[in-house]
Amino acid sequence: MSDLTMSYVCGTSDVPLCYETIGTALANTAAAFPDGEALVVVHQNIRWNWAEFDARVTDLAAGLLALGLNPGDRIGIWSPNRVEWVLTQFATARAGLILVNINPAYRTYELDHALKLSGCRALILAPTFKTSNYVDMLLELAPEFAGADVAKDGTRSAALPDLEFVITLGRDSQGGMLGFDGVAAGADDAARARLAAIAPDLRPDDPINIQFTSGTTGTPKGATLTHNNILNNGLFVGRIMGFTDADRLCIPVPLYHCFGMVLSVLACMTHGATMVFPSEAFEPRAVLQAVQDEKCTALHGVPTMFITELALPDFSSFDLSTLRTGIMAGAPCPIETMRAVIAQMNMREVTICYGMTETSPVSFQTRADVDIETRTSTVGTIHPFVEVRIVDENDRVVPVGTVGELHTRGYCVMSGYWNDPARTADAIDPAGWMRTGDLGVLDAQGRCRIVGRSKDMIVRGGENIYPVEVENFLMTHPGILDVAIFGVPDAKFGEAVCAWIRRAADDEGAGLTEAGVLAWCEGRIAHYKIPRRIRFVEELPMTVTGKVQKFMMRQAEEDGAVA
Repeated sequence: MSDLTMSYVCGTSDVPLCYETIGTALANTAAAFPDGEALVVVHQNIRWNWAEFDARVTDLAAGLLALGLNPGDRIGIWSPNRVEWVLTQFATARAGLILVNINPAYRTYELDHALKLSGCRALILAPTFKTSNYVDMLLELAPEFAGADVAKDGTRSAALPDLEFVITLGRDSQGGMLGFDGVAAGADDAARARLAAIAPDLRPDDPINIQFTSGTTGTPKGATLTHNNILNNGLFVGRIMGFTDADRLCIPVPLYHCFGMVLSVLACMTHGATMVFPSEAFEPRAVLQAVQDEKCTALHGVPTMFITELALPDFSSFDLSTLRTGIMAGAPCPIETMRAVIAQMNMREVTICYGMTETSPVSFQTRADVDIETRTSTVGTIHPFVEVRIVDENDRVVPVGTVGELHTRGYCVMSGYWNDPARTADAIDPAGWMRTGDLGVLDAQGRCRIVGRSKDMIVRGGENIYPVEVENFLMTHPGILDVAIFGVPDAKFGEAVCAWIRRAADDEGAGLTEAGVLAWCEGRIAHYKIPRRIRFVEELPMTVTGKVQKFMMRQAEEDGAVA
């Protein structure tokens, strides 16, 4: 590729897009690798090959149709990482149902919003997890499901009138709820015949999934994705990692999010690679144990996951020699953390991905053969069949090397926000460009660097400050484990730079003071970028996917809620 002059790139590939449904793609993988290991769920003691997995998916898909569900109906899943989640992901796709991903961290208000917005006819939920009792929370909204046999007598909830079927993970039904295992067992000949009859009418462009945006600001929106969107994104993510049927991926990221569902699960399925789930939710020791025991070749995670794994006191006792690749994504990747992952975890081909839920999600990814500087300072180059432009405030493409808002177009862009045409029109322009809200800059070789969110940029006395730049610098201090930079109101300069810092769990961290941080900055970064307000905290407020919720920190500072 010749050097760029303007900030526009378009990805190409010698492999075409895969224009088929997810159900068909799974059947093809099972036919190609019937005896290959499809998934290992450590905490449930499950180990299935692709032929077994495909058969179980068919059973569940037919069982869901036997309940009376129809293609296009929405079915929610509210659960941590379990084998039932993966089965449901593929069974709904095979039956033409639209899977609604519900964050396991949601509580009643958020659950109510998700179910009402999507109009779910069915909900699959874990009974409990840790301190969360999902059944009790649902019954708080819809008490009718406590005793009535809702599926048979037609009882509806006044609060959730669309909801007809509640399915709890496990074998037995309770009250008005069905047991998950019983649904698959109910796949009779008529349901199987109906499933076979439905298949020819399913289209790759059909909506198949609703994923709610993380809600770091505002009410979560339901990004509506098609087979074509997520199947191809998983395919090319896997290709860039060099996946084959010999690879084994450890998946500690949540399935409800694009990272787990697409970058992990669909990347494996499209290449016949093995999915390894170490635990229901992230547990750093369980991750390293699974990598060692299952001889994983790849590992996924958000930066905070890798930071926590590396910080385990007995980290060096685990054999991670089989690792070669993986993905660090979901949040800006601190440069020093990336270097440690390559050097200490043997992930010499680790990649960084950039994208958003609304773009299925990946649009940029680093390649395995690029130099260490590129892999630690950029999010790589454009994905196949994806276009990106960097524009100014008037949507004019800017020259390379100029910061602007990143727009994305191509097969990966969602069909829209479910039942929300106004916000869809705000997000996608008439030419099909998705406005990401992220600030980025392209170099002449087409490599992209993300400098922050347009709303996160700090303007101090006319100077533009990009938080990621300051965060990356501070992460070079040996006593800093993690840091978040954001702006707070300032009477003189308009905004001031504020830093929330997690100290490292060693002598360097224990002795770190505000004066020490300022001394580290002095003479190394421009004076206007040096934090004027510093807080040492035990944790940073985050979403389940590891995105730092800076609006919460900013609000706490403005309210005086931090000492």
